Amino acid sequence: MSKPCRRAFDFAVDDGSSGKYPLPDDSRSGTMPMNGNGNSAGYSGMSKKEVLALRLKCVGSPTSLYFKDDPMMIVQGEGQYLIDEKGNRYLDCINNVAHVGHTHPEITRACALQMNHLYTNSRYLHEANSTLAERITSKFPKSLDVCFFTNSGSESNDLALTLAAAHTGGTDVITQTGAYHGHVQSCMAISPYKWRSVKDKPDHVHVVSSPDTYRGKYSDSDNPTEDYVKEIQDTIDDMKKKNKKLSAFIMESMQSCGGQIIPPAGYMRDAFGKVRAAGGVCIADEVQVGFGRVGTHFWAFQLQGSDVVPDIVTVGKPMGNGHPVAAVVTTRAIAESLYKATPRYFNTYGGNAVSCTAALTVLDIIENEKLMENAIVTGKYAMEKFEQLKENHAVIGDVRGKGMFIGVEFVRDRSTKEPATEEASIVYKRMKERYILVSLDGPDNNVMKFKPPMCFSMDNVDQLVQALDDILSELATLGLI
Repeated sequence: MSKPCRRAFDFAVDDGSSGKYPLPDDSRSGTMPMNGNGNSAGYSGMSKKEVLALRLKCVGSPTSLYFKDDPMMIVQGEGQYLIDEKGNRYLDCINNVAHVGHTHPEITRACALQMNHLYTNSRYLHEANSTLAERITSKFPKSLDVCFFTNSGSESNDLALTLAAAHTGGTDVITQTGAYHGHVQSCMAISPYKWRSVKDKPDHVHVVSSPDTYRGKYSDSDNPTEDYVKEIQDTIDDMKKKNKKLSAFIMESMQSCGGQIIPPAGYMRDAFGKVRAAGGVCIADEVQVGFGRVGTHFWAFQLQGSDVVPDIVTVGKPMGNGHPVAAVVTTRAIAESLYKATPRYFNTYGGNAVSCTAALTVLDIIENEKLMENAIVTGKYAMEKFEQLKENHAVIGDVRGKGMFIGVEFVRDRSTKEPATEEASIVYKRMKERYILVSLDGPDNNVMKFKPPMCFSMDNVDQLVQALDDILSELATLGLI
């Protein structure tokens, strides 16, 4: 087992030099020395107040921030930690973008070296592009043997929808409640998570229930897989009656924004069978959960069985460890169907040499630092610790997850499963006061999400769980839960 990332870090200062100092030996979150202007001794840029004022003036107001009442100004990342302008060091439990750890030196070196040679558009031959395509497709079942590069998960899902329509000739898409597939128009249309109401649903989109086995539509069923899949078949049958042609069924292999939902055994196999029988293709969105996060497998859809193979898979967020690079992986037949929609495909930056270098280095680090093995061991340990908390705190209704993808759901009553939304919000803010960053999501915003950088350690789990235990105990004493 490799040790968690622990590197020295640099803050830029006005004279162009850097203030370097190592992390404290205990590798825990906390505070660091400050200089006379109230910033960290290693940071001398604009103040938080100045940055916020500039943002409010120049950045579109719908653009969201964590802790909007008191947003954080992060000036440095380090492994599984984020550091603000005052030197406060926060344990990052939610950043599945910095997959192998914030500011990993190997990625920094590799990208800097590539930028010293070439950074331009992707319409030239380049070794990094072709090599990454080979290495990415080698991680998939044999039928998924070609890929397209994009800049983001949103772009990947948009292209996946285009491929599906071109291949099937269909127009309609089946998605799930709570789904989030991106912010471009085509993806917003199939993302109920982003809708203000069902009135936002376009006519070509059909919504089936998310396969939630805790509080979902069929959570009390003796066979939830059968019931959730029947809903898909009923939707297909209704489409046929209305002379609508199915293009695709899209699902996140494990829903994140929808509340850390793990599909029941057999769900993807049976759902894919119904969709293919109706002439549609099956898209697995791995943007949030891919690249070994589940530990036992490189892709989360593989948890459903070796015979479960999507027709199209989209990947993104962790692929470049924060660098904008993503991909669509599919069969050669589906890829060549794109000619029906356009005479050629190109993406100005998708697959450029620097992006591909970042992604290749991420693949190396996952293997060399044995991060999948760490996800198995640390993820199992975290599940055990959260389950122990559940035994001691009735406000925890459910703990679910795989590897380093875990959800802790807060409820006011375990029998009724009434969401403890307000209580979860208090926990969220109190954890920040303990220098630990978590996030909340799900339809009722009552699910604490755990999806940290993959170098997260068992010591980090202990710190997280102890803080959560302390906060829940305090809230119980105060009668707030």
